[in-house]
Amino acid sequence: MIYIIFFIVGLSASIIGAICGVGGGVFIKPSLDAIGVLSVNSITFLSTCTVISMTGYTVISSALSSKDGNSENLIDWKLTTWLAIGSAIGGIIGKNIYTRILDLFVNKEAVGGYQAIALLISMIFVLVYTINKSKIKSYKVTNPILLMILGFILGAFSTFVGIGGGPLNLALLYYFLSMSTKVAAQNSLYLILISQIPGLVITFMNGAVPQELYQGDVGFWTMLIGMMCCGVGGGILGKKINRQISSKVVDKLFILSIICISLLCIWNAYHKLGL
Repeated sequence: MIYIIFFIVGLSASIIGAICGVGGGVFIKPSLDAIGVLSVNSITFLSTCTVISMTGYTVISSALSSKDGNSENLIDWKLTTWLAIGSAIGGIIGKNIYTRILDLFVNKEAVGGYQAIALLISMIFVLVYTINKSKIKSYKVTNPILLMILGFILGAFSTFVGIGGGPLNLALLYYFLSMSTKVAAQNSLYLILISQIPGLVITFMNGAVPQELYQGDVGFWTMLIGMMCCGVGGGILGKKINRQISSKVVDKLFILSIICISLLCIWNAYHKLGL
């Protein structure tokens, strides 16, 4: 039964993530935290692998379609790559900070509570901005150094709280690059993919992967492979749905998702910190 729940969470999060450009980790991490059957470290690992699977499929399929002259590709490789480079570096720093903080706590679950609080605060800011973005002046930053700095800050924070960074990516792309909803969604997935890969590599290098992985735990491996498959499946379905709906619907779905994430964060902070 627990496998079914995890796979439903992984697939649903990946579909919504692919539609809105939020990656899926921002749903997977707090949702699995709320279930409370695995450690914070194991959930972060599963979430990261699922997100990389979904974003990897989406970005690669977009890149291949552009080679065929297909206009479906909306990724601004020139500008977003600078953000991605900074985000990748920030992802490494964020993962190291997370690992060091995790080692300081006797109660590892408390770290998940503090992650939930940090994520909740950021979601409130994103929600307020998204609702009022039509009234707020946006900019078109093209300076590579500034883009890398913005990406670094974004990547470090997103990796630290255990998400791909999706909602934060979108707010940044709206405000600093003046991207429209669907363009921002595709570019956000590209950012998420690049920022998450270095963090995963660092996890292996630091020996911070879940012990079940090395112990050959059949249940954990089943969960990992299943969720990665759900990530790819969610990417396929989400991309198809995104083509068929308007930008206004995507915006509404994004706002609804932020509200749901915020509620999950409140529950997780309450539960893990014993508030």
